[in-house]
Amino acid sequence: MTAVSASPGFYRSRLQAPGAVLAPMAGYSDAPLRQLASEQGALWTVSEMISARGLVLGGDTEHLTLGRPFEGETNRVVQLFGADPELLARAVQKVEAWFAPAAIDLNMGCPVPKIRGKGGACLLQTPEVAFELIQAMKGATHLDVSAKIRLGWDQDRSVEVAQGLAAAGANLITVHGRTSAQRYTGEADWDAIAGVAAAVDVPVVGSGDIRSVGQARERQQTGVAAVMIGRGAVGNPWLFRALSTGDDRWPTAQERARTALRHAELQTRFYNDQTGRLTLRPLRKVLPQYLPDHPELRDALVQVVTVEDVERALAPLLGDQVPGHVALDAEYAGSRS
Repeated sequence: MTAVSASPGFYRSRLQAPGAVLAPMAGYSDAPLRQLASEQGALWTVSEMISARGLVLGGDTEHLTLGRPFEGETNRVVQLFGADPELLARAVQKVEAWFAPAAIDLNMGCPVPKIRGKGGACLLQTPEVAFELIQAMKGATHLDVSAKIRLGWDQDRSVEVAQGLAAAGANLITVHGRTSAQRYTGEADWDAIAGVAAAVDVPVVGSGDIRSVGQARERQQTGVAAVMIGRGAVGNPWLFRALSTGDDRWPTAQERARTALRHAELQTRFYNDQTGRLTLRPLRKVLPQYLPDHPELRDALVQVVTVEDVERALAPLLGDQVPGHVALDAEYAGSRS
């Protein structure tokens, strides 16, 4: 395969600054969580994965919440999955027209069985197909195109795969330090990630098991261009602030409660459901993570239906410092990065 030079663009520009990246997480990295991560200084955020086939042949529209940006959202990468070059190229064009992303990412790491044969980690079994996909995606857009991989399907082939992706024109490669067979068991292999970073001439972002500022800083010393944080950032967007500014201060319980309430407000606003009966249900697993040191609030937080329920549950910590939702929104709007 003839090497294709990756021109400088969004990724290299963002990597000039310190910080970390919010990982794509199905059921988590939607617009409200991305907004909170961006406000705290994430280098960029990545959407939940979107089916290329669904975009091109299904009933998906520009109103698809998986791809739709929050009002004013920037530095957002849209992630696609698929295994057909033509469909992915057409999907890239739709994503660019509908969602105005900063860059586009190919999912080569999802190990979920239901997408077997449709892309995701299955592409690690046939990496030559993945190289064709990257070429097709690059041919359909002027945006940066990246790929997120695992070490391999059931054994480590990460250097080989990464070198092929770079030759195909990928502008950046993210490596999760497990094989697909491992799913999320065991520990991420950061030595293997470092090996990939040393083997290709495009930026490599490392991912896996980062739950603290100390772990993130340690992993940054492995030669990666940046680290990507997933589950560790749920309920703790301040990881991004610490890594971008050096401010390691752990927020007070009141500050964390205010951010949890803001998350609920953003959720309701984005999904435009005034009742909250649908939109706040996914947050029931998230809100307690803002306040792990206050287990007495958990029972109320996992039953919330509306923003008012969230405010009542958090009242013992909010005190008199929240004069109303409008004031809270205005404060955060003024501090957005």
